[in-house]
Amino acid sequence: MKKILIAEDNADCCELLVFLLRRTGYEAVGVQSGQEAIAHALSDHPDLIFMDLGLPGVDGIAAAAAIKQNPKTAGIPIVALSARLEETWKAKALHAGMTRYLTKPAAPHAIIRIIEQLTNADSADHGYCSA
Repeated sequence: MKKILIAEDNADCCELLVFLLRRTGYEAVGVQSGQEAIAHALSDHPDLIFMDLGLPGVDGIAAAAAIKQNPKTAGIPIVALSARLEETWKAKALHAGMTRYLTKPAAPHAIIRIIEQLTNADSADHGYCSA
């Protein structure tokens, strides 16, 4: 079973994503800060991380950069999940090592499609996805 980490400070959004992913057959865990995301990535090594950019304390950009800089977690794909539409935020996310940029609200089928694409070993698909 693939493990998915959701780093989202909006508790309702986080719970909804965890519920959706569990109902779809994934092992999903939600955290609400960048520091928790970094710690969870190190301890549980998820198959994929959805990262909100506006997390409290350590924001999503800094958390993604920290995860990507650590050799133990550098290979984990990270998908930005944000309501920010500006190209500058997309550029910051990709520069920090995020694999994709998904805009909120994201359609459930888009989330599942990204998980399937990024957790298959032969997938090399990178870029933006709006849903």
